[in-house]
Amino acid sequence: MGRLPDDDVVPGPTWGDDPTLDLAAATGRAAGITARIEVPGPTDRRPTDWERNAAGLAAARWITADMAYRRAALAAVGGFDERFRRGFREDADLALRMVDAGWTLTGGRRTTTRPVRQADRWISVRLQAGNADDVLMTRLHGRHWWRRAEAHRGRLPAHLAMTGAAVTALGCALLGRHRTAGACAAAWLAGTTEFALARILPGPHTRDEMFTMSVTSVLVPPAATWHWLRGRLAHHRARPYTPLAPFEPVPAPGPAVRQRLLS
Repeated sequence: MGRLPDDDVVPGPTWGDDPTLDLAAATGRAAGITARIEVPGPTDRRPTDWERNAAGLAAARWITADMAYRRAALAAVGGFDERFRRGFREDADLALRMVDAGWTLTGGRRTTTRPVRQADRWISVRLQAGNADDVLMTRLHGRHWWRRAEAHRGRLPAHLAMTGAAVTALGCALLGRHRTAGACAAAWLAGTTEFALARILPGPHTRDEMFTMSVTSVLVPPAATWHWLRGRLAHHRARPYTPLAPFEPVPAPGPAVRQRLLS
């Protein structure tokens, strides 16, 4: 079994023995065993938008921040898809391919801490690059892959609508259709305001955080739209995933072996 911890996690004091204990409790159908991820947040204030985003990793279903996979299972499905260059999508893609091949994934008993990385105010704009990966996920696993991966759908439909309203408002204004331009501009303003408030209200309400949320709430929708369109162009020839090899269960450790592993 190979272990795939991220380089920014802090494993527990029994890091070396934990996967062995998890393996002893697993069945032969288990392809991977994930750790319980803890993301410490601030204790003296409400978390920022970025800190809330990072905290969501603790609830991610198949996060590979500290995942141990059977080598046989990785070989059976072809390993990681190198077209995914960002986190989460590569995790979900691999997990879905494992499930499609007949394997199961389970949670282990070990605990790993993943501190919140430092980030500048534009991190939410840069993260929209993941929308291109979402297009590839849809090509490979179908439009309902979010549900199968137990993942948060995100606000892409709203971002597309807001960007469309802004572009239409500008186009109508240039054509002299001021009434239509005004209506579209009002729709864009309402959507942007709702988006900004949804990010500001749960936060610490500091001046810097409110400024960051106000500015990036204008920039995130067009950035998301751009990367979504880029993904549709880049991955338009991608074909649905089919298992590379039939599932062959790995014999689970017998009672005597389990006892040695746990001792």
